[in-house]
Amino acid sequence: MTSVAQVTSYPWRAVRALIVAQFATIGAFLTVLLLYVGRMTSAGVGPAEMLSGAYDPKDMVPFGMAGLNPFLWLYAVVAVLYLTGAVLAPPLAIVAVALAAREREALPRTTRSLLLAGAVGGLLVLVARFTPPLLDMHRWWLD
Repeated sequence: MTSVAQVTSYPWRAVRALIVAQFATIGAFLTVLLLYVGRMTSAGVGPAEMLSGAYDPKDMVPFGMAGLNPFLWLYAVVAVLYLTGAVLAPPLAIVAVALAAREREALPRTTRSLLLAGAVGGLLVLVARFTPPLLDMHRWWLD
């Protein structure tokens, strides 16, 4: 008598891409938050002064805004991920929760935990983004 374990396949490439997308948008938000607080602290100003235009986030890019500057490309990636994170957080969370529920037995526990943590984190970041203190940060970044 042999017993063969049934292997249920799940779309691991899609799951990996989903996890990376969730945590990339969360990471971009946290990066912008750290830049905002760091710039405010180093300049010794408050949130109102940050919106005056004197503390533009583009001024923090070392070596200027030249196209060959790798820091500019890093800034651009963070900017795009930050902006798309506000739009993509709800759909990514819905897909992650649905996938974790549908493929419950097939997904490893760590993968399921990462999917759910990314969904919760993305939604928390979305809610935090529109609180009054962080609206100033959002306006500063979009300047």
